[in-house]
Amino acid sequence: MSATTDDRPELRVRDREVLLSVTDLYVHYGNIAAVKGVTLAVGTGEIVTLIGSNGAGKSTTLRTISGLIRPRRGDVVYRGSSIAALPGHRIVAAGICHSPEGRRIFPRMTVRENLDLGAYLRRDAAGVTADLDRVLDLFPRLKERIDQKAGTLSGGEQQMLAVGRALMGDPTLLLLDEPSMGLAPVLVDLIFDTIRTIRDQGTTVLLVEQNALAALRVADYAYVLESGTLKLEGPARDLAKDEEVTRAYLGG
Repeated sequence: MSATTDDRPELRVRDREVLLSVTDLYVHYGNIAAVKGVTLAVGTGEIVTLIGSNGAGKSTTLRTISGLIRPRRGDVVYRGSSIAALPGHRIVAAGICHSPEGRRIFPRMTVRENLDLGAYLRRDAAGVTADLDRVLDLFPRLKERIDQKAGTLSGGEQQMLAVGRALMGDPTLLLLDEPSMGLAPVLVDLIFDTIRTIRDQGTTVLLVEQNALAALRVADYAYVLESGTLKLEGPARDLAKDEEVTRAYLGG
């Protein structure tokens, strides 16, 4: 269940081309180590999830991949090139877009303005228009509220907006941090159905999620983080049946 990167082919993982690899990653906040030696890989076309309790290092890992935090040690390789030292805007331009924990929408701007900001690096007007149509098809509620101030939306609608804004960057890899946080069960189901649709439309997804059961249901592969270290990994359907995972994260 807990195979290491050394066991995998260099450029392929789980019979897929490696899109992103994180190797021996160490990230600190001051003198506190938040991530300690994490190694993981994401194959093209996969949904990969990181699960674990609060403080496990899940969000820190995503923030490091997207260039918001610099690692103290280790590497992040995307499409065969290291991005660990790149600033965030260059990582977005390379095709990695991040929907952050807590949504971080701009409340005084309209839904349309928030979505437009997601495409701020793009110069392909026709592509931006097509992606706006795609986002509004994925989230019809946003279409109904396109000129409404984002701060007046419900929590679920704000989460849809955060995901939609990230999609407006036309990502090859979409990073989703706690997309179900604080949502009613019916909206949780909607969000996870949409994540599956996003993957089916050609976008690879790396998902951080405390709702482990929902994450394991939607994901192809899963990593379990505990206190900043990788504890388990395997096909999501297998981890969903693992007694240790069930006891620690699924209420078993």
